[in-house]
Amino acid sequence: MDFLWDAITGWLKDILVSGIMSNLSGMFDSVNEKVGDIATQVGSTPQAWNASIFNMVQTLSQNVVLPVAGVILAFVMTLELVQILMDKNNFHDIETAVFFRWIFKTACAILIVTNTWNIVMGIFDVAQGVVNQASGIIIGNTSIDLSAVMPDMEERLLEMDLGPLLGLWVQSLIVGITMWALTICIFIITYGRMLEIYLVTSMAPIPMAAMLGREWGGMGQNYLKSLFALGFQAFLIMVCVAIYAVLVQGIAVSDDISAAIWTCMGYTVLLCFTLFKTGSLSKSLFAAH
Repeated sequence: MDFLWDAITGWLKDILVSGIMSNLSGMFDSVNEKVGDIATQVGSTPQAWNASIFNMVQTLSQNVVLPVAGVILAFVMTLELVQILMDKNNFHDIETAVFFRWIFKTACAILIVTNTWNIVMGIFDVAQGVVNQASGIIIGNTSIDLSAVMPDMEERLLEMDLGPLLGLWVQSLIVGITMWALTICIFIITYGRMLEIYLVTSMAPIPMAAMLGREWGGMGQNYLKSLFALGFQAFLIMVCVAIYAVLVQGIAVSDDISAAIWTCMGYTVLLCFTLFKTGSLSKSLFAAH
């Protein structure tokens, strides 16, 4: 009966080894592709990322939102004039220079509103210039390749007993599902950032119209802070990917295949977590509350 048991055991081991190799062979392919695509996504300006969406958002901002911003600007600057006059002893003791200062301030506000789109895109161009300069320095090889870490993986698997092989097959299946979920997370982070940029820039004239108002000026200032936060979030994402590249390339060769698989997955989970945190971190750096 021993030969029968050995034959069944060998047959099961062959099936499990084939299943494990199949799971591991394409496990990190989608993640490698998405992580490698991060630099391209965050390295693109809004107009370069998708020209059609950019043109649509620009048209909406200039033709729909800008007239509303003009009304808000008129209200804000009128309120500003009333406050200036009331500060001078209820319309008494008025200096002529007050009106000239108000006219100059209103002219600057009109200039800002009419050039809002250029100002907003200029902020992203500056941030993107920093990102592009950093990309050639900090980004390395981000691919996870278990075959390079363990070139004799299949031979090691064949030497294992049936029980550990079954456990490793279950682990590889779980990790594969997790990596698929992490791929979706990376996609949401990178594409979600660009969609957020388009949404924020579409309403740009309204907060910029209140930029020079005494009471409402905080709206425009916080808006500019949020733009800088979104722009330089790309730099933080690049740093996260660079750290991830160093970690995955430093995976040590080990006899424990399970430990190597979970280490790779742990690094990927860490990357996704830090990518999620870059948004709040960039906003806290620029104090955009």
